[in-house]
Amino acid sequence: MTNVLVTGGSGYLGSILVPALLERDFAVTVVDNFMYGQDSLAAVCYHPKFSLVRGDVRSPETMRPLLTAADIIIPLAARVGAPLCDRDPAAATSTNLQAIVDMLDHLSSDQLVLLPVTNSGYGVGEAGTYCTEETPIRPISLYARNKVEAEQRLLERHPSALSFRLATVFGMSPRMRLDLLVNDFTYRACLDRFIVLFESHFKRNFIHVRDVARAFLHGIDNFSTMKGQVYNVGLSDANLSKLELCQRIQAQVPSFVFLESPIGVDPDKRDYIISNEKVERTGYKPAFSLDDGIAELTKGYAMIRDTKYANV
Repeated sequence: MTNVLVTGGSGYLGSILVPALLERDFAVTVVDNFMYGQDSLAAVCYHPKFSLVRGDVRSPETMRPLLTAADIIIPLAARVGAPLCDRDPAAATSTNLQAIVDMLDHLSSDQLVLLPVTNSGYGVGEAGTYCTEETPIRPISLYARNKVEAEQRLLERHPSALSFRLATVFGMSPRMRLDLLVNDFTYRACLDRFIVLFESHFKRNFIHVRDVARAFLHGIDNFSTMKGQVYNVGLSDANLSKLELCQRIQAQVPSFVFLESPIGVDPDKRDYIISNEKVERTGYKPAFSLDDGIAELTKGYAMIRDTKYANV
């Protein structure tokens, strides 16, 4: 039996990934501090191969026995997003970077580690030039800087590791987040019907949360050929500006009105387009388009009327 440890497993991604791992007959242990009061894994508590530990990934007493028992580690636990990290830099760095570094002291060389980081580490790209895994890293936010360093430290020190540089994620999840760009803009389209865009030409890449979970399963299945490397994971046909994203949403929510402001700045300065060719060459292909996600979100937002669904 293969034991998988997922830190932060009750979060936005984890609450999709953990059921998928259980469906594949892995034994899954989740450690999470439940800082948002979520119960997003309630539906898998019945499963005999599911275990749950309420704890902090920064605690050696909590983590040491869990790491020893794991064959595969997927460290999702993080303070996610630039605004949240800026509000509490010490907590951000201790969780997003130091907890990963500390973890490495307790691993053997045959334990597999699949790390999610952010492609926001590319910072500001060159117009018309795709960022590949060889593109120099230029992180702007504390969140991106910590993630970039965690990736570097992991790949330098652990032989059985790989890293996924994730595009901006979207889609419904049991632990929903409304602060992600597609999720946010679609929510405003459905509820407010109106948005003002700052620096609307800024571009980024996108990926469905279920396709991120599928990327981790793909990485496990193909670990021997993928290990030791980094991979961009996003939709190759979804390198869009904020204006273009609003136009795609408007196609499904015709009452949505958006205006471009000539003044004001976007606090998230990243602006780039991404190539996902490397991971696609390994046989990975996303299953959900951006339009699929927008349609899914419009249905989900018939249920949601509460801004608690955010990393704030």
